[in-house]
Amino acid sequence: MSVKLTFVSPGDGGGISRSCSFTGFSTVQSRKLGKSLSRSSVRSRMSLKPPKAYNSLQKGALIWDPKPLQVKKIFEALKKGLNEYLQAHQAELDYLSGRHRDTKRNSRLAFYYDLDKQIRSVERYIRKLEFHISKVEELYEAYCIQCRLRDGATNMKQAFSLSPSTKASRESLLELYRNVQECTEDMCFIEGALEVHLGEFHVKMKGLVGFARLCPGDQYEVFVRLGRQKWRLRGKIETDDSQTWEEEEKIFIPNLHEKFEIKVTELRGLATILVGVVTCDSINFFTTKPQAIVVDITELGTIKLRLEVLWKVESRPVLPHSQPWAGADGGSRQGKGLKLLL
Repeated sequence: MSVKLTFVSPGDGGGISRSCSFTGFSTVQSRKLGKSLSRSSVRSRMSLKPPKAYNSLQKGALIWDPKPLQVKKIFEALKKGLNEYLQAHQAELDYLSGRHRDTKRNSRLAFYYDLDKQIRSVERYIRKLEFHISKVEELYEAYCIQCRLRDGATNMKQAFSLSPSTKASRESLLELYRNVQECTEDMCFIEGALEVHLGEFHVKMKGLVGFARLCPGDQYEVFVRLGRQKWRLRGKIETDDSQTWEEEEKIFIPNLHEKFEIKVTELRGLATILVGVVTCDSINFFTTKPQAIVVDITELGTIKLRLEVLWKVESRPVLPHSQPWAGADGGSRQGKGLKLLL
């Protein structure tokens, strides 16, 4: 069945906006951790976005359940994706530099200066990517230190609990309990700080695929949730097998602990029939290329949902008067240059 999509803008004319409500972690009061690493030194090295854009770092959203294994998976996927971005922009810079040298010999000043602006823009963005990678590595290194400190304090607490109870042992147990709590708080804070550097997921609706299961006139509702971020849209199957949906794209802020939850229901008058509920991990989405997702909504796969996820780190500013790369004859090089989805 051929699927043609038509997206209907909401009646209020509102555009796509970033969801700011998602679970995460809040800041905690500063305390002294120990000789190896103090909390003030950990937090002073973490640059955070304004709390208005990242509610996970605000008060009241704290989750005292750090997950080192999940953080390690996200960190490895994030670092790999950032390195892909860096390599792609380095390749773009190499190509522009080669064109820059050729243009200088040909003395085409107008195109030469425009190309020089593009090179500077790419160089600035590469430096920002390198700083981004170093900040992520610094956060994860601090997280590993806190994790080892907590594990050591936990092991010592278990050892003291097995020894005869004395005043000194009880004082040591109390101090170790405080150390475990403080390390746990710092790990939660670092997880929240790391979430700030995860970028954005741009999820596009590509429609339902169901062959004989999709009939003209059927109406469906798709509900996508990531933590507290929600996206609910309705669609209808038209007589020509095309599909009309309310929205095309939604921006989600990645979360360390939450997975995508997708629920599809069929609307029949006042009744709703659940088609299926599935979950999807977001670890594989940290890549420069758009990821096409085909999700089996039903157990037998008779109805599938097609989505496209594009991960964006930070958009590179576009020069106001920049032109497409041109060849020696002045013609455009569209289609031949490196195209990056930023």
